[in-house]
Amino acid sequence: AIRDAVVEGLRDGTLVAPHQRTRATGVALVGGGPGDPDLITVRGRRLLAEADVVIADRLGPRDLLAELPPHVEVIDAAKIPYGRFMAQEAINNALIEHAKQGKAVVRLKGGDPFVFGRGMEEAQALAEAGIPCTVVPGISSSISVPGAVGIPVTHRGVAHEFTVVSGHVAPDDERSLVDWASLAKLTGTLVILMGVDKIGRIAETLVAHGRSPETPVALVQEGTTAAQRRVDATLATVADRVVSEGVRPPAVIVVGDVVGVGPHGTA
Repeated sequence: AIRDAVVEGLRDGTLVAPHQRTRATGVALVGGGPGDPDLITVRGRRLLAEADVVIADRLGPRDLLAELPPHVEVIDAAKIPYGRFMAQEAINNALIEHAKQGKAVVRLKGGDPFVFGRGMEEAQALAEAGIPCTVVPGISSSISVPGAVGIPVTHRGVAHEFTVVSGHVAPDDERSLVDWASLAKLTGTLVILMGVDKIGRIAETLVAHGRSPETPVALVQEGTTAAQRRVDATLATVADRVVSEGVRPPAVIVVGDVVGVGPHGTA
């Protein structure tokens, strides 16, 4: 049993023998998945086990940081200085600085690096600095979090497509790149990330452009973690439900008939 446990640990990266630590210099952009530490990829976990420096997002499998050896420097990306608007540039500079010191650097991100994770911005900055970069895809919360509460983003006879959209700016915000009027005309599933505080205005916009106010909506807070919870509503009621139920980020919002396919139904 001990032998098998050791072999399994070496395989998935939870146990790394000294001679296995290749410590390749450069940066690995690792998608950590939606939050459950078991949902990081095997490759991501191996690279994390071999890192000298880990720059971690607030979201993602932060429990894995406790497993790192004492010599590993862990940097909380949310606490990198220079202010909110300089944060991404400061993160890029930190990645480059540590990599140029010959260290193996892991940028641990929630979900997938290229799904609203600014992964390409970091990859471009590293390329400009001549730093080798490895991208390790992660399980996106846009699919996994609905699945964790029994909601399929597609289902035969119900939805033949799903659209993933950022809700971090309101539909009437001039910075928005989303064509909400066109989204309202689709019959498939709409998955909204980073939209908790804007969901009322989003719902109003979808209804104004033709989506039924009775369209089912599910909000899944802290999906795949021990604190996971689901709140059901409709486009007509979702704004009030967010307030009455105290829904807070991070939460994935699912809009469409697939919400009623599983065992919960709508409220």
